[in-house]
Amino acid sequence: MVLLAFAAIYLIWGSTYLGILLAIKTIPPFFMAGLRFTIAGILLLSWAVFRGERLPPVSSIVMISLSGILMLFLGNGAVTWVEQYLPSGLAAIIVATVPLWFVLIDRRQWSYYFTNRQIIIGLCVGFAGVVLLFAGKSAAHLFEDRIHIISLIVLLAGTLSWATGSLYAKYRKMQGSTLVKVAIQMTAAGIAFLLMAFIFESQDPRVGQMTWTSLGALLYLIIFGSMIAYMAYMWLLSVRPASLVGTYAYVNPVVAVILGWMVAGEKIGTQQVIGLAVILCGLFIVNFSKEKKVSLPDKNPNTIQMSMEEERRTAATYKK
Repeated sequence: MVLLAFAAIYLIWGSTYLGILLAIKTIPPFFMAGLRFTIAGILLLSWAVFRGERLPPVSSIVMISLSGILMLFLGNGAVTWVEQYLPSGLAAIIVATVPLWFVLIDRRQWSYYFTNRQIIIGLCVGFAGVVLLFAGKSAAHLFEDRIHIISLIVLLAGTLSWATGSLYAKYRKMQGSTLVKVAIQMTAAGIAFLLMAFIFESQDPRVGQMTWTSLGALLYLIIFGSMIAYMAYMWLLSVRPASLVGTYAYVNPVVAVILGWMVAGEKIGTQQVIGLAVILCGLFIVNFSKEKKVSLPDKNPNTIQMSMEEERRTAATYKK
């Protein structure tokens, strides 16, 4: 189950960038995202009710909905919108910077983050990768058109919104099971997308011209991207260290770039590939440092420590 869950967040989430690209070819982006999250949210909520789970109080529903708006409506919505103008592989590379945003805006952890040399080095390496991504002649075409510049700004804002919503959901006390919270997040985001579609896409020529390819991609996003992979992610967080689960950030952009090249004929220059590699190195340094923090022994004298026999076994292992 653990291997299957990791395969889901590695491969399925990496493939959703291509799925979005195929879906919005004949389905307006806001309408597509609205259908995706509303249907997935209602299905998950129905499952939760069928299992006998109770809905949280109104105050918690409001907070859960707000986190869903920040993460899915603004965060994932930015990805969905910009893929009309940017390659899906490039979008995935930029989204790979999300773990770096976590470090920069998680004020409660600043005392640790910014006194840790390894994390500072990782942030600098990751930032260098972003600069490399957009520097030089090979990336000049991204700044030739105004819509490309707007798309890059929107996508960066979306990654910041995803990180903000994640931290809000982490630190705010909200009642309800993981399944119920995910269902409410998706439903709230889906309703917001449908409202945006009604306002801005009612005259879109793509409405009423959906192809089977786009419908199939939408179905894939609903079932695999929003339900299976997201639930696998939440389940893994409960059975494996968060730093290990977070390694999906290393794999998703690689999968997205390869699929975009193989299926959609997207071209990613050598400089962008190097930029991706540098960003991933920065993420690895930051995550490795966090893992070391988690594994440090608790010096609280009231905490149960290893027995002397366990200590001897550990020492013997290190000697070997």
